[in-house]
This record gives sequence, C-alpha cells and structure tokens, in this order.
Amino acid sequence: MDSVSAKAALRKEVIARRSLITAIEQQAFAQRLATVGADFAAEKRASVAAVFWSIGDEPPTFPLLQNLARQGIATALPVIQGRGLPLAMRLWKEAEPLAEGQWGIKEPLPEAQEVFPDLLFVPLAAYDRAGNRLGYGAGYYDRTLARLRAMKPIITVGVAYGIQETQTIPVDATDEPLDYVLTDREWIICR
Repeated sequence: MDSVSAKAALRKEVIARRSLITAIEQQAFAQRLATVGADFAAEKRASVAAVFWSIGDEPPTFPLLQNLARQGIATALPVIQGRGLPLAMRLWKEAEPLAEGQWGIKEPLPEAQEVFPDLLFVPLAAYDRAGNRLGYGAGYYDRTLARLRAMKPIITVGVAYGIQETQTIPVDATDEPLDYVLTDREWIICR
C-alpha cells in the first residue's frame, strides 16, 4: 500500500474512533485545553497564538481562545488562501465577526491583519509519540508550518483525544512534525 492510501485508511479509522467521543468528554477536554493550553502559551511568552476553529467532533477550541485573550496573548485563526497554498493566520478577538470559509470553518474577515504566530495549536486526525501528525489530506498545515519555520522559531501543539494516537504515522518529505501533543489525558513532549 502506498503512503497516500495508507494515510487515507488510517485517517478514516481514527476519525471513526473520534466520532465515539461523548459531549461530556468533549466539554471536559475543552476546559483542560483552555487551562493547560493558555498556561503553556503564557509560560512560553507567546505574543501571538494561532488556534484552529473546531468543527464536527474536533476538540472544542473556543474556551482556549477566550483564556489566551484573558492572558493578554493575541489570538489568530487560520484562513484558507487556496489549494496548494499555506494558511494565512489573521488576528481575531471574540467580539469580532467571522466569515464562513471552506467546509463551514469560521475565519476572520479579509481585512483582519495577517500575523505570524509564535505558537500554533494544530488540528489533526491522528498522531504518534514522535510528533508525526496525520491531517485531513490537503496539506495546509504542513505548508503553513514549513513557511513559518523558515521565518522564525515557532512552537507547535497538536490537539487531539488520546484515542487518536497510533503507533506510527506514515511520513512523507513534506510532513511537518509537532513539538507537543495535548490530549484529554496527557501532555506529550515529542522532540
């Protein structure tokens, strides 16, 4: 099985596992993510933290955005610029309006300032303990992380439920690893 097929099969399996998470488990993780994530951002003295806008059964990120703002850390959300391009990270505060982007994902309006975050909370379908992440297949985050890492030091934190862990993730040359993974159960230092 080639890498693309292996990734597609693994993605399907792990997303099916994630769909079994209950609303109570989602809310508990949202609070853990908000507390641990914001404390970590403050400890690392991040001036701008990018957070994905969760959809479907992804871990809820809105409480994290609120806690980061309370800590005085500027928050940014990703904006899809087009297929094959990195994401733009645009500043966003809770009271500001959002547009509906691709796949129904909320994103800042086009006039919101583009920023280059120090810390990124990254969505994923699956992860392993080496920091390899399996995304949703379009490569947006891999291109974004490569672009940011070419500009400056950044810190990446994958956000996932423990049931999304796999023994190993098939890795290609363009895949960008994570520094940490924060789950509903633990904090994993990847490298």
